[in-house]
Amino acid sequence: MPFWWVLRSVRAVLAQRTSTLYQHTVLVHWASGRYSPDAGGGIIGTREKIVDAATEIIRAGTERPSVRAVAARAGVGASTLRHYFPTQRDLLDAALHDLYTEAMPDVRIRDTSVPPRDRLLECLWALLEPFGTEEQARETWRTLYEAFIAPDATDDARTGYLVLITQAVRRVESWLVILEAEGVLPPGDVAARARFLLAVVDGISLDRGLLPGPARLEFEGSTLRMAVDAVFRDAEGA
Repeated sequence: MPFWWVLRSVRAVLAQRTSTLYQHTVLVHWASGRYSPDAGGGIIGTREKIVDAATEIIRAGTERPSVRAVAARAGVGASTLRHYFPTQRDLLDAALHDLYTEAMPDVRIRDTSVPPRDRLLECLWALLEPFGTEEQARETWRTLYEAFIAPDATDDARTGYLVLITQAVRRVESWLVILEAEGVLPPGDVAARARFLLAVVDGISLDRGLLPGPARLEFEGSTLRMAVDAVFRDAEGA
């Protein structure tokens, strides 16, 4: 499943649902969609101040990004915060926008001077950076297992992970949509393509924790390239 785009410092993103889940160190980053700023200079400033405050709290990992905590850090009233973010989910989505952008960067996806396949390959390759060493890959897998797969993982944790998966797929879909809009990737089943690419990246991330460097380096690059080529061939044959 798409859990590779790990941020080392993100903790307990879904803490609002259960205190048990809050105690987990959730290194998987919530990939939400892009948000359009509100119109008007003053409005943008207040909204951004709230988002920055929530992001700082999430990065620190010392408390939950509750409405009260975020409002206090932003220096605004709770009613003002609710004006911009009616629900806790709205606030989390907006706050985690910057974090997921770090975890799943666009790289050069919009740079038309670079071949489209290379641009998509770069984006996918960047997702593997947190798995740079065998130990980093093992630690990431260990944390994810304890938080979401282990027998004592809560149902809320597993449900939350499904939300993360959905948002991750949407992030990769956005890259594919950019290429489609340019006309370099024919329209197709974007969700299916995204899930396929994520499955390949997941497999490589697992290999990084299990196989010695020389053995995996022989096929990592070629495997990811084959996956990208397959997406373009599928589109060309559609």
